[in-house]
Amino acid sequence: MKRHIFALLALALFVAAATGGSAAADDNRIAAVPFTFVGTAADCAPSPAGSQIVTAAWLAGMGLPDNGTGLNGSPGTANDPHSGLLLSKNGPTADCSSSGARIRGVAGMTVAAGFHLGFDYRNGGHCGAGAPRFNVAWKLAGAQGFSFVGGCANDSTPTPAPQDPLQWTRVRFEVQNPAESFPIIPVGAEIVSISILFDEGTDTASLQDPMGVGLAVIDNIDINGTLITRGSNTDASRGKNKGQGDNGDDNNDQGEND
Repeated sequence: MKRHIFALLALALFVAAATGGSAAADDNRIAAVPFTFVGTAADCAPSPAGSQIVTAAWLAGMGLPDNGTGLNGSPGTANDPHSGLLLSKNGPTADCSSSGARIRGVAGMTVAAGFHLGFDYRNGGHCGAGAPRFNVAWKLAGAQGFSFVGGCANDSTPTPAPQDPLQWTRVRFEVQNPAESFPIIPVGAEIVSISILFDEGTDTASLQDPMGVGLAVIDNIDINGTLITRGSNTDASRGKNKGQGDNGDDNNDQGEND
């Protein structure tokens, strides 16, 4: 299993370096594009191929008000779409599959002191040490680096989410904090890619879901102060394997590879 983990990490670094040239999303803003990965026998060896048990999608009515400030359930936001990002893995964590979202428009960003990532999550879903998390490929002085930031339960100071403090929680991860970023991302590093990964399944419990629900709903995805409050599924990918399309660095981030 460890050989499998390190092989996937090396492959993720290689593909991220090869695909990290685009500096902006198609609409010139930072965006979160959902994807799912179901590994083939070749992707997952020596483990078995993955199963069709993963889902990722922006869904209306699933999240917080899209304006990022309005209170959930108030008359003023009654007609707001309330978009939220659903991430689900309906089976065992060891299955070679994952759901997530690729963050567009971040390649080329420079990491400064205090650089952070985060999101709001709906209470009652899965919030584990491994998922949801950010996978970040970066480079510094010609060397490639790779870090996972989070997962959800690794924020030392979670706070009630401002738009619905009783039902949602906000987490923030400082990329220079060794308790929240593994390894840390140095000041001056250049971002190659960022993705959100959900690969913990129904057999992995957390404080929020002691029964192992295997899904999370997140919103207000924070990329160093820029919030992603909604998204589109139109260019989401499903079931692509390594090297296909835009998701090469994400698709191999399933299982326990980080």
